[in-house]
Amino acid sequence: MTIHVRAPATSANLGPGFDTAAVAFDLWNELEVGTENGPVDESHLAVQAFARLASPQGRSFRFVERIPRERGLGSSASVIALGLVAGALAAGLDPSSDELLDAGLDLEGHADNLAAALVGGVCLTWEGRIARIADDLPAAAVAVIPETRVATAASRDSLPQAIPLEDAVFSATRAALLGAALAAGRPELLAASSADRLHEPYRAGQAPHLAEIERGWHAPTIPTAKRIADALGIRLAELVRDL
Repeated sequence: MTIHVRAPATSANLGPGFDTAAVAFDLWNELEVGTENGPVDESHLAVQAFARLASPQGRSFRFVERIPRERGLGSSASVIALGLVAGALAAGLDPSSDELLDAGLDLEGHADNLAAALVGGVCLTWEGRIARIADDLPAAAVAVIPETRVATAASRDSLPQAIPLEDAVFSATRAALLGAALAAGRPELLAASSADRLHEPYRAGQAPHLAEIERGWHAPTIPTAKRIADALGIRLAELVRDL
């Protein structure tokens, strides 16, 4: 039996939804698992995820990778989701999305990215659970992909262990607005919720265009994608060429 699965790119840590809110995009990695007795790279994340549910021995693994690595589009979460779903199919299992999340979380480390890769759409995750709350964002997604790469572990090492109470209240307020915006499809609430003081200020040095993007997002009169392109000093076509 040949198994063919695909999993989407994702964006997690949406604004103030740190480790909680994520969205899947129409950009896909694919995996085909065959029955040929070929060499198996057991260090590959997808193979490790597959092995959580079925033996990879006596099988072949062929990948189509479209999601850029280490660019903030959840490439590792997509690969792990591929392995988990393919492993479940190979074993004849029908696990819930929460069970798949639990099976692969230690490989990915970040529940929000893996949750969106598993269930698609816009989702929230907490304490090992996933809630898909919308099919899409109430706004157009634009990917700004830098030439440099940032490892997730290095990015998270820049976060403090404590933040001021004022910043915590600021981010909690925006997180509530974010949930309402996503569930209700309210773009005006999404714009109001985009600011964050929990993680974005501490990771800004690794995202050189973040300030320009945020200024473009909050400008009131021109369509958002065009504003961002103007703020970065590039043509709109160049901004979206990677997607």
